[in-house]
Amino acid sequence: MKKSRFIMAMALVGALGMGVVGCGSNASDTADNGSAPTESAQVSSEESTEEYPGISGKEYQVGICQLVQHEALDAATKGFKDALIAELGDAVGFDEQNAAGDASTAMTICSNLAAENVDLILANATASLQSAKTATDTIPILGTSITNYGTALDEDAELTVLGGNISGTSDLAPLDQQAEMFTEVLPDAKTIGILYCSGEPNSKFQADEITVYLEEAGYSVSEYTFADSNDVTSVTQQACADCDALYIPTDNTAASCTEAINNVALSAQTPIVAGEEGIMSGCGIVTLSIDYYHLGEQTGQMAAKILTGEADISTMEIQYYDAELNKEYNPEICESLGIEVPDDYVAYEQ
Repeated sequence: MKKSRFIMAMALVGALGMGVVGCGSNASDTADNGSAPTESAQVSSEESTEEYPGISGKEYQVGICQLVQHEALDAATKGFKDALIAELGDAVGFDEQNAAGDASTAMTICSNLAAENVDLILANATASLQSAKTATDTIPILGTSITNYGTALDEDAELTVLGGNISGTSDLAPLDQQAEMFTEVLPDAKTIGILYCSGEPNSKFQADEITVYLEEAGYSVSEYTFADSNDVTSVTQQACADCDALYIPTDNTAASCTEAINNVALSAQTPIVAGEEGIMSGCGIVTLSIDYYHLGEQTGQMAAKILTGEADISTMEIQYYDAELNKEYNPEICESLGIEVPDDYVAYEQ
């Protein structure tokens, strides 16, 4: 156990008056610049005796680096923690930190977790995974909310076992079925714009994949990319001016800027099909989405096996979402745009 080391570390932090950025497990509004409200990254003593145990004095110390605060990533982190607590109870503690959408901050967080020699790191979103890989090649790293691990880590996109100290869960939804939604819900659309952040390789992966399905269905497809949150509005305006409808993949920058996107799209009367329900709830009309809380639970179950020695991360396959997906629609935005959806779509409840 590492109790004495963590007590000394926490005492030193208290003496120096240093603070870190963190986030709670509940989703909340995020500013258009992708930043999130800051809280103590260390779980409070009150939480340690209630919902989540604190990290000090626990047998298993788990570090969490979440890239940014938005609904999908928040749900994945909460599912992960809940599943680990269900498996290990009071034996597990968490050092949970949020990078507020900044890749360099994610690198700092992961480097600090590696220096603390935590027993396992959860890397929530692509930039967090890339940072964790750079920070350590010995501590087990589990990713979640990652579309394709080979793409994220600049390796073979077809890899199912990464080897070394990395594995995790993928949030890839069936892109062929998402492409079919345009025909089902927007039968008159002819031009589709794909809107995403150029700095997110897994967004590019999804854009390339769904373009094939959309073009096979007869649509004209164009890509519209923004470098960061600063040009989301202008790029969205151009995409809406050019296209009958938009598609947004599971893109973290877009997910943190849904209000800005929705303001433009509603004004232009341009419907958006979203890659996941968090984006749909903010600016989309429909989605075929996984449940990120359940994806986090799957990741937590993997973590429990690694921590207890039941599984070797170097041989663990990347896991895909193992529950049923539902076709969902946003009643408010559909009503605003005068869009009726087929009967097999379920209304999304905020």
